[in-house]
Amino acid sequence: MIKIAVPNKGSLSEMAVKILSEAGYKSRGMTKALNIVDEANGVEFFFLRPKDIAIYVAKGLLDLGITGRDLAADSRVKVQELLPLGFGSSTFRYAAPQGQNWKVEDLDGKRIAPSYPNVVRAYLTEHGMKAEVIRLDGAVEISIKLGVADVIADVVSTGNTLRQHGLEPFGEPLIDSEAVVIKRVDTDVTEDEQVILKRIQGILNAYNYLMIDYNIHKDNLDAATNITPGLTGPTVSPLAREDWVAARAMVPKKQANQLMDDLSKLGAEAILASELRIARI
Repeated sequence: MIKIAVPNKGSLSEMAVKILSEAGYKSRGMTKALNIVDEANGVEFFFLRPKDIAIYVAKGLLDLGITGRDLAADSRVKVQELLPLGFGSSTFRYAAPQGQNWKVEDLDGKRIAPSYPNVVRAYLTEHGMKAEVIRLDGAVEISIKLGVADVIADVVSTGNTLRQHGLEPFGEPLIDSEAVVIKRVDTDVTEDEQVILKRIQGILNAYNYLMIDYNIHKDNLDAATNITPGLTGPTVSPLAREDWVAARAMVPKKQANQLMDDLSKLGAEAILASELRIARI
């Protein structure tokens, strides 16, 4: 039975549970159970603190885990990334009071309050700098105002929280993060684990693509195919209407409206966009 770690709370948990449920796996529902056995699929889920998941996976106690790339990096263990999941996106960045024009070189000798101290320590070592890394549990944004730190390093999604505290990011992100599926290094992905990854990928594909159907005159089919090439070419079927065909293709969801506009300009009719539930591609 494959053992998989899933975040037990926080922003990563809800989406991870949703994807696994849509992929056909047993859910813990409204319960707070720490583990669920899915006998039908040969999987056991363990609901753990996101920051601990990489540690369990790296030790080989669990086969796979879903966590954030930044959390895995801060755990100081080595894991391999198998699949980016496309949610929980954020950056881990330095931030300082607005208007002070901080640069990364200015960190040398300063006090830094980071959300992920190990990531910052590794960054300082890599760049040959020394600074006092202050470990705090909880919000680090207030540490500068309290005189505990000169700068912070924190997770940034929209930047609203930083602005509310009079802070602004500087320098390049230390990590561009998102939710990922991880596995212990130096181990091969088994056939059963591949099934899990393909199921998850099928759900992600469905989130990211739509199916577009439309009718088009044969004279404009080549131009329409250039607009909606699909993955390996559109599906084209004859219509009862003379010299017209029906075409169907998967398209990126974010581009769907623009593509429908372009098809309409070509004279396409009955243009329909349909949501996908699962897409193995």
